[in-house]
Amino acid sequence: MSLSFFLRPVARSALRSSARLGLATRAFHVSCARRYPGDGGLNNILAGGTAPAVTVKTITQNGIQLADGLVLTSACIFLDGKVFLWNVPEKLWDGWKPEHFEIFETVVPRPEILLVGTGERAEMLPPQLRHHLMRAGVQADIMNTRNACSTYNLLAEEGRRVAAALLPITPRRWEGAPSA
Repeated sequence: MSLSFFLRPVARSALRSSARLGLATRAFHVSCARRYPGDGGLNNILAGGTAPAVTVKTITQNGIQLADGLVLTSACIFLDGKVFLWNVPEKLWDGWKPEHFEIFETVVPRPEILLVGTGERAEMLPPQLRHHLMRAGVQADIMNTRNACSTYNLLAEEGRRVAAALLPITPRRWEGAPSA
């Protein structure tokens, strides 16, 4: 008798157990990726989702230009995919009250983060305003307006609940706005 005669039953047994094991390991769903000509085999995981309603294209001395071409020349708030005109004092933090941030107390759900763009340079919030936002459950991140716009675009595109309170590079009031 040859050695192969004895190995055959052992090999058959090993193949059967590996086949059973193979069936047990195929419990995961496997789908083939759809590929389109010219896509290089890449899938855009953001495609098909809704784009953020508000996207900043650029910021200049004249104001904040949105992707749709609208130029906001004075203070504004981006919240929930909408733009709100923000009536605030021209001089940074002089005469500012918690009422200037009350919109963040009423909106549901509240934003995860509030980006506060303070104009040309980053200027820290006064402690009373920071505590007011913390009590309202809003995390404020202070930065200059250029960085706030850029960060807003990024976080909004990721689908995060983000809001931005933006002051223009050159301070100016909305025409026809009542005194703040």
